[in-house]
Amino acid sequence: MSAAGSTDILTAHGIRPTANRILIAEALAGAGRPVSLTEIEDLVDTIDKSGIFRTLMLFREHHLVHTIEDGDAVRYELCHSHDHGSDDDLHPHFYCEKCHRTFCLDGIAVPAVPVPPGYTAESVTYLLKGICPDCR
Repeated sequence: MSAAGSTDILTAHGIRPTANRILIAEALAGAGRPVSLTEIEDLVDTIDKSGIFRTLMLFREHHLVHTIEDGDAVRYELCHSHDHGSDDDLHPHFYCEKCHRTFCLDGIAVPAVPVPPGYTAESVTYLLKGICPDCR
């Protein structure tokens, strides 16, 4: 993603584009898969951990990223929908138990799970674990 593309996406989500925010958005886009805070630190070595974390929380608040908890780390991924009002990126993820990377399984529907009366589901995490093709 170019700096101009990052600026457009940040603006569309109601986020003021700063140099650091653009770098973090570009790093997330370039990663091509959900990445942890530590992995983002490695990708963007000019911004400290607290600055990256604050930016990720801002991105999350504005529905630019969503999080995946895979049992190893919390990982961050740009939302595909780019709707600043909600995060409707419902797709499963795959966690490789060998290389500890998490991958999006785009194009695969998350099955509906009925909840008992009185419960309201706010989000869904659908995670499969196993060995990725690179590690097989």
